[in-house]
Amino acid sequence: MSAGQYTPGPDGRPETEAGQTPSNVGRASVDRAGTYGNAPSYAPGEPGTPATGTSPSAGVAPERKVTRTGVIWAAVVAALVLLILLIIFILQNQELVLVKFLGFEGSVPLGMALFIAAVTGGVLVAAAGGARILQLRRNVHRDRMRQRR
Repeated sequence: MSAGQYTPGPDGRPETEAGQTPSNVGRASVDRAGTYGNAPSYAPGEPGTPATGTSPSAGVAPERKVTRTGVIWAAVVAALVLLILLIIFILQNQELVLVKFLGFEGSVPLGMALFIAAVTGGVLVAAAGGARILQLRRNVHRDRMRQRR
């Protein structure tokens, strides 16, 4: 058994190592597990052991719960990474290009022209998606009204 790990035996009690007696197995686990900061470490089965099985010598990681805040934080980090990459792209593509649109003509840096085109495409997709969502909601609302009658 390596230091800091707890391996239960078939009866749920810690397995003994060479040179250990069953009476000092729990104490050896405490000595090997160490502490985290000033937090106490518990051996399994000792009085005061947390009931949730979160003792450092349990060897089982606590179950992590996905929260909205965590998802938002991950999305913000991903968005920041994408924005940094976008800024690098725009800065590396500063050559002026001639852009013509509906009779308008002008010189714009290539990176900015591509960025404007991408944002315009995203707005069009969002508008089409929003219209479809409104259409589906209206249909569901009509169906509910028909069922109430």
